[in-house]
Amino acid sequence: MLLLISPDGVEEALDCAKAAEHLDIVDVKKPDEGSLGANFPWVIREIRDAVPADKPVSATVGDVPYKPGTVAQAALGAVVSGATYIKVGLYGCTTPEQGIEVMRAVVRAVKDHRPEALVVASGYADAHRIGCVNPLAVPDIAARSGADAAMLDTAIKDGTRLFDHVPPDVCAEFVRLAHESGRIAALAGSVKQADLGPLSRIGTDIVGVRGAVCEGGDRNAGRIQPHLVAAFRAEMDRQAQEHAVGVPAVN
Repeated sequence: MLLLISPDGVEEALDCAKAAEHLDIVDVKKPDEGSLGANFPWVIREIRDAVPADKPVSATVGDVPYKPGTVAQAALGAVVSGATYIKVGLYGCTTPEQGIEVMRAVVRAVKDHRPEALVVASGYADAHRIGCVNPLAVPDIAARSGADAAMLDTAIKDGTRLFDHVPPDVCAEFVRLAHESGRIAALAGSVKQADLGPLSRIGTDIVGVRGAVCEGGDRNAGRIQPHLVAAFRAEMDRQAQEHAVGVPAVN
C-alpha cells in the first residue's frame, strides 16, 4: 500500500517533508471546506515546492456539485498548479450517469494538459447520509469515464470511520471492482492503525490519512507530527509483511 498524508497548508507540508521517507503522496486539501475541500492554487504550488521532488502531490478539487464544466475548470487549475493526482469528490452526483459525466469532463481537462496525471473519482462511504451515488458504483464510474482510480472517503467528519459505514467485506468488493477494471483502489475515512490489517488483506492500493497522524488524533485542531507518520508507516509495513507470509498480525 501507498501512504497518502493530507496536510492543511504549507507549514504542515513542511512537517510532511521531514517524514518524507515514511510517506508516498502528499495530499493538498482544505479540511474546513469539507471532507475533500479544495485549497487555493497558490497553496498547491507552495506545497509542491516544499516537499521532495520525488514525492507526488495530490490535490482535491472539492466535494463537488453536479456541474461538469465548473468541476473540469477546477481540476485543470489543480493540475496546472502542480498536482499529479487530481481527486474529485462526487458529493452532488446522485446517479452513476451524473458521476460519469462529471468525471469525463475532468479526465479530458486534466489529460489534455498533462497526460500522465492521475484522475481519482471519489465517492463516500457514508453516501446514505448525504444522498450521493452508492459507494460500489464508484469503480464503474471511474472505469467508464477513463479515470485512473476509485476512492472512498467519509463525507461527514463526526468521528465515524470508513468501516462504520462500509464494512471490510464491502470494501473488499470495492477494491475487487476497481482492480477488475484496471483502476487503482484508494480508501480513506478516519482510518486508524487498527484498520491497516483489513485494508492490507483486501488489497488496497492507497490508504489516505490525516487525523491518525495529527497530534491528539484531531484532524482539525491537531497538527501533523512526523513521528506519528513514521509510526503509522511502520505499522503499515508490519501488516504488509505479515500478510505476505500469511501470518495474522497481532494489534
